[in-house]
Amino acid sequence: MRFLFLLLLFALWPAHAAEPELLEPEKAFRLATRLATRDSIEVRYLIAPGYYMYRDKFRFALDSTGAKLAQPQLPRGTMKRDEFFGDVETYRDEVTIRLPLELGSDGAQVLGLVATSQGCADVGVCYLPQDQKVELRLAALGGAFVEAAPPPGGAAPGAAARVAPVAEDGAVAALFRGGFWFLIASFFGFGLLLAFTPCVLPMIPILSGIIVGRGHHVTRTHGLMLSVAYVLGMALTYALAGVAAGLSGAMLAATLQNPWVLGGFSAVFVALALSMFGFYELQLPVALQSRLAEATNRLPGGQFAGVFSMGILSALIVGPCVAAPLAGALLYISQSRDVVMGGSALFAMALGMGVPLLALGASAGALVPKAGPWMETVKRFFGVVMLALAIYIVSPFLPVVAQMLGWATLLMVTAIYLRALDPLPPGAQGFERFSKAVGVIALVTGAGFLIGALSGGRDVLQPLSGLRVGEASSAPVAFQRVGNSAGLDNAIRAATGKPVMLDFYADWCVSCKEMERFTFTDSRVQARLQQMVKLQADVTGNTAEHAALLRRFRLFGPPGIIFFDREGREIQALRVIGFQSADKFAGVLDRALATK
Repeated sequence: MRFLFLLLLFALWPAHAAEPELLEPEKAFRLATRLATRDSIEVRYLIAPGYYMYRDKFRFALDSTGAKLAQPQLPRGTMKRDEFFGDVETYRDEVTIRLPLELGSDGAQVLGLVATSQGCADVGVCYLPQDQKVELRLAALGGAFVEAAPPPGGAAPGAAARVAPVAEDGAVAALFRGGFWFLIASFFGFGLLLAFTPCVLPMIPILSGIIVGRGHHVTRTHGLMLSVAYVLGMALTYALAGVAAGLSGAMLAATLQNPWVLGGFSAVFVALALSMFGFYELQLPVALQSRLAEATNRLPGGQFAGVFSMGILSALIVGPCVAAPLAGALLYISQSRDVVMGGSALFAMALGMGVPLLALGASAGALVPKAGPWMETVKRFFGVVMLALAIYIVSPFLPVVAQMLGWATLLMVTAIYLRALDPLPPGAQGFERFSKAVGVIALVTGAGFLIGALSGGRDVLQPLSGLRVGEASSAPVAFQRVGNSAGLDNAIRAATGKPVMLDFYADWCVSCKEMERFTFTDSRVQARLQQMVKLQADVTGNTAEHAALLRRFRLFGPPGIIFFDREGREIQALRVIGFQSADKFAGVLDRALATK
């Protein structure tokens, strides 16, 4: 029971997905154009998953003499509520804009179109406004869309190195630099750790049913062989994912961050959870089950081929649960293009995840308790776990408030089912008292999430942090402004042995406003900032000097915070990209101050 309680805590404690790396603007917002008719141009933007564009930031102009553009015809977007800028209209996935065109009488055969746009990433980083120039030829009238060419000379220096928290990137990179067998051992250990998380829990009843379903004649050797077949099927699936990542580049890792893909898997977990609660039974028709069983038995290997196939299907179902760590590994594999190392690493990770399943098989079902009324409790427990996984999978694409309300609802409903509000009957036994205690804890925790969501909390792991704003200092942080690289270098040299913080800011940056209101006003943060030189680069104007300063640090836009040690060297592991709560940021400041 204590083990179940610990699993429940793991299942209901929200976790953050790995922070996705930022795409270059030309890849996040891919521009394509075509001359649809003699009196209209069509402009299409393909928007990467996890990114969006502002409807009111589009501007179009022709640099051709004689031709003119009328008012652009923009489709309606999706309203996005922002507490600083009000209701703003945004586009996701794709948007096509029609530009009414009036050709001049000069007979020009080529039109030069300048398209200006701006977008943001869901992680809280907004790109600078982008100007892209394309040429439209009258000879291609009515043709297909043509994607805009990359900027002259390729990407800016350093831009190809996508921005991410350096500490995480360095940790993954270190594994791949440690040699083949070090990598295999590390990923096996990583999989072993994942084996004790709720991600592997749905596999246990599947394998248990397979072993118990074979009857009383299952020996330990036979049970172990069944579990080996199951784990090998699962491991092969992950190995193929590693190989595909090495062959396809970053596409596979991006798929794991696609809201539609993860939303579909989340819906599967909800359906499975409802079946665990007894709303319906999820099973194939008897006739189809019989045909599948006959087909499986005709396969080479008979039972083992069927169990191997179940391992493959289980890996596909459970895969999104480990999307956060898996996406990071796949992303690095995709960049290294090492097919053998990528496939071997994920194969080893899957074997580590399968260790408890192998132990279950080796016991020949002895570790599977006998049937009884307690199984209904276990089914409901797994139902709660699956609902928690459903929330966890889609949490990277939900606003923090929605995440907190989701956890609050799940915890409080769980508390009600555990009779947290009902009095204990006379002579209650230990299990009833323990169940009520778990229910009370779930109720209090759920209430904390609910209060945090309604009070403006911005951190799922610190749901009540929004209540501290009233105690924080309201005085704004006094920054010294720098406008270019030369000014920055001079300010760092003048720091006289103090650490330096450089904050990239813009008036149109939502996360910058949030940092100002929720993070920089915190008294703990301000006490630490007093010991540092505070510089700020305001890139609102998007000048050439601003762009050069961003390129120097491989940033695509604000917010971004860079730290320098007392000798003027950048502390790369402490970069802050996007919004960060006061609690986390205070810890980063402590590390910056401790750097010699």
